[in-house]
Amino acid sequence: MALQAQTGATKYIRFQKGTRVAYGALVGDDVSELTGDFLKGGKPTGTKHKLKDVKLLAPVAPGKVIAIARNYQSHLGKIPPPPRPEMFYKPVACICGPDDAIVLPKDSTEVHYEGELVAVIGKKLKNATKAQAAAAVFGITCGNDVSERQWQGGPDKDIQWWRAKGSDTFGPLGPWVVTGVDYSKLMLRTRLNGKVVQEQSTAELIYDIPTMIAFTSKYVTLEPGDVVYTGTPGTTKKMAPGDVVEVDIEGIGVLGNPVKGE
Repeated sequence: MALQAQTGATKYIRFQKGTRVAYGALVGDDVSELTGDFLKGGKPTGTKHKLKDVKLLAPVAPGKVIAIARNYQSHLGKIPPPPRPEMFYKPVACICGPDDAIVLPKDSTEVHYEGELVAVIGKKLKNATKAQAAAAVFGITCGNDVSERQWQGGPDKDIQWWRAKGSDTFGPLGPWVVTGVDYSKLMLRTRLNGKVVQEQSTAELIYDIPTMIAFTSKYVTLEPGDVVYTGTPGTTKKMAPGDVVEVDIEGIGVLGNPVKGE
């Protein structure tokens, strides 16, 4: 069963209608089109659509995609937690939206799902305090930090994770950005072909969202629309063509993506 959005939450989407891309606010199954990007103060135009009549895209088009490694002890196992947030980049070309296929490269051999909570930055940040970082989070969404384990850590591993975590379609995002939700204690569940394969609360993050954002801003200026993948819990497993992976987070909803070969 999908986890439900909290009362008072607002959902913002980016969608395609025909050849046109637009932004909207979602109430039930009704899309209220906005004059522009909700991150830039887009207002209702008065035009309405039914959700079934539009194609949902990744809800933001980020300038930067930043992710954290080793942020749940359940994922680390017996390895001690890192002394600081361990951030890395995913290229923006990895981003894809809800229902888009995760495409396995021809020479990949072990591609895993990683269900994650994702924070969307709403204000420019540099050298932020934790309080400033918290205030700069516009909203949250679901993400999947898709990872090719052999390229990441196998015997012939790459020097960097550029393709292990950054290949095209390795960053599913969506289905919408939700505001007005306490993201410090949400239940995250990942399902593979309907079976729950990850399940943990974001209350168990080693480094919480304000901490990781404040740390990142010491070195990298964050801009509105940038996204931060916050880490994955538990163990992960290999996906195969024909699989369907769903990231279901309390207060947000479900990000679902089929898996196919290249």
